[in-house]
Amino acid sequence: MKKTACIYTLGCKVNQYESEAIAELLEGKGFEICSPSVKSDVYIINTCTVTAESDRKARQFIRRAISSNPDAYILVTGCMAQSRGEQAMSIAGVDYICGSSNKTSVVDMAVMLTEGGKKNERPIVNIPELTNASFEPMTIKRFERTRAYLKIEDGCENRCSYCAIPDARGPIRSKPMEEVLCEVRRLTENGCREIVLTGIETASYGRDLGRIDIADLLSEIDKIEGIGRIRIGSIDPSVMREDFVERISKIRCLAPHFHLSMQSGSDRILGLMRRKYNRTMALRNIENLRAHMKDVMLTTDFIVGFPTETDEDFEQTMDFARRAEFLDMHVFAYSKRSGTPAASMPGQIPENIKKERSSALIALGRELTAKALKKFAEENSETEVLFETCEGGKAFGHTASFVPISVESERQLHAELMTVRITGAEPEVCLGEIIERN
Repeated sequence: MKKTACIYTLGCKVNQYESEAIAELLEGKGFEICSPSVKSDVYIINTCTVTAESDRKARQFIRRAISSNPDAYILVTGCMAQSRGEQAMSIAGVDYICGSSNKTSVVDMAVMLTEGGKKNERPIVNIPELTNASFEPMTIKRFERTRAYLKIEDGCENRCSYCAIPDARGPIRSKPMEEVLCEVRRLTENGCREIVLTGIETASYGRDLGRIDIADLLSEIDKIEGIGRIRIGSIDPSVMREDFVERISKIRCLAPHFHLSMQSGSDRILGLMRRKYNRTMALRNIENLRAHMKDVMLTTDFIVGFPTETDEDFEQTMDFARRAEFLDMHVFAYSKRSGTPAASMPGQIPENIKKERSSALIALGRELTAKALKKFAEENSETEVLFETCEGGKAFGHTASFVPISVESERQLHAELMTVRITGAEPEVCLGEIIERN
């Protein structure tokens, strides 16, 4: 009878990629990967620590796994394990804790524990220092969703004043270009139509490899036979200088959609956050993108309620969002992370004000989404859509520029790339009908 394993994944696309790589390695060792609803022999919790809520969810998932099967082997890895491992150590029933630079060690530990047949009395802790960490080798061959995430970079050296991730992930390190290209080829050969290149600081790819950068990598990927769409994960607005934008605008496979990690529209708050740009630079770089790439769409993150944020600072963020005309915005209330400079800053904002500002910015985001979709429907008669889901007689997918599209269809169109005639727009989605080609 096969041994079973369940992987709980919290946090970012990098974690999702790493969990998929771990799952493939476990299968190679004879494990069957199960859903959380199935009682398993091994539970792996791949944690996140970007907010206090992330830590809470990690602890919750650990306890849920133990409750699901008290005899199971509980292995904890990831960012919370790396920087706040004592939280996992304090939970009775955990067998193994490793950090963010040696995640695949959970595979050998799962084999050892299941073959030994005995839980550890206290957890084995394997959390090495990240100072001299190298890029951990891992690959994937398959993809369960419509698109595949491919980790090309790890670590961050920005040291933004609110962020705990540099301590949890360590210095910048990149996957060798030929290894990235091999993985892209394999995914493409296996039928993947869209790949998202992701990392902790994706735009820093190649900084540790010598005289290459992410534009060089994209240029090489563009040469791969049969390549579909390529997206870049979250990227710093300062990267989108005119020379860089001009280079990437020539890459045919690159989807015209970018998620800019903006965080605030106030120069004063951006300075306190230790970001590498101001609002003028960010708006200029957005103009660069729109000048060089037809139909480009932008999404973003904003943090509201950062220490000392005034009504005027918040209004500058609202104004920036209107000027940038984002397709979508992810809004987060500032969350203290112990050990970061922002956590001890004076002028911490009350929770009720954070909530009010979050609600206002989210409402503006909905207005901007509706405006962007209406404009897209007016300017495009037809478009290609990569479909993701089909339910209740409707299929849903995205264009290359990440515009959401819904069509009526009884067919299962998962991972199908179809041409769609645009018929209108609703506040959250454009409507269309599939054009059948003879």
